[in-house]
Amino acid sequence: MLLRGAAGLRRGFRMGNSQPVSVGLSSNDAANQIQDIISENCVVIFSKTTCFYCEKAKKLFEHMNVNYTAVELDLNENGNQIQDVLEQMTGGRTVPRVFVNGTFVGGATDTQRLHEEGKLLPLIHQCQLKGKS
Repeated sequence: MLLRGAAGLRRGFRMGNSQPVSVGLSSNDAANQIQDIISENCVVIFSKTTCFYCEKAKKLFEHMNVNYTAVELDLNENGNQIQDVLEQMTGGRTVPRVFVNGTFVGGATDTQRLHEEGKLLPLIHQCQLKGKS
């Protein structure tokens, strides 16, 4: 999976870690990979590189100086399959799908609203206290 985070942006390049993913994952394998990514990272954005709202969500975390992990579905061989599993998990297929502290918080507009209501940073701080980045 292609992962991208704000830390990479501060170092002057946009691409971060990448993990190879086998073609044709079972739904269970895809769900397990998604859960692993969500549980290992404080902020995860399932995204597409061409999506305006995905960029909006990423910029929100960048402006807050919060590291995030972006899984770019359009650059992933299993992107459609991952998106199918995300739909089953979250009830929606659109991107971005934003998770904070292991919990689905919504898309770009939902995430922005949480921030404006002062509820996003406490979720991030809870996660950081657990030692996740």
